[in-house]
Parts: sequence; C-alpha cells; structure tokens
Amino acid sequence: MKFLIDAQLPRALARFLTDRGFDAVHTLDFHKKNRTPDSEINQVSLIEERIVISKDSDFYDSFSAQKEPYKLLYLTMGNIGNKDLIRLFDKNLLLIIHSLQNGSVVEMSQNSIVVVR
Repeated sequence: MKFLIDAQLPRALARFLTDRGFDAVHTLDFHKKNRTPDSEINQVSLIEERIVISKDSDFYDSFSAQKEPYKLLYLTMGNIGNKDLIRLFDKNLLLIIHSLQNGSVVEMSQNSIVVVR
C-alpha cells in the first residue's frame, strides 16, 4: 500500500508508515513542497495508486465529483498534536488498512473509522 501525506499533516506520519513497511511520501518530498497544488497531488495519486491522507475537504469533494484522488483517508479529527496523531494511527493501523482495502474513501476521527465509499 502506498500513501501520499498532505501538507497540513506532519512528515512524521510518512516516517511512521514507512517504518511499518509502507511506501509513504509527504508533499515536502515534491519539488513544490507544501505548495504542491491539489491537482498535482491527485495526478500523482492516480498514476502511482497512492492513497492521499489529508484533512482537506477539497480532496473529499474532488473524489465525490471526479473520483480523484485514487483513494482517500480523510481525517476529520480537528486539531490534534503530532504525537497524538501518530498514537492514533498506531492504535488503529490494522483497521485503517482493512478499511482502505474495502473502500475508496475512509473517514477517520478520534473516535471512529468509517468506510464512506
């Protein structure tokens, strides 16, 4: 499974996923860094079959309208510290992976993980 971590999330999330054997990149790894446009993120996601992890509702809307990005893990937990975010991923990683295998859009809050589409 391959991931693309959006700009408003920490690079530490990409490292966390990489340390667990996944292929994960952050927008900071791109030429335009955190200024990489959503359209370019969607293109990379589609071409490389990367799951976008983002808090940005624009990706949710884009998937609803155009089926872009490839897949989306949509985080709706509001403000959360980086360490708490990583702990949440660590605690729920198996459920996150299972949900992404069974759906194209998965919404994750602090209290739930739901396959939306």
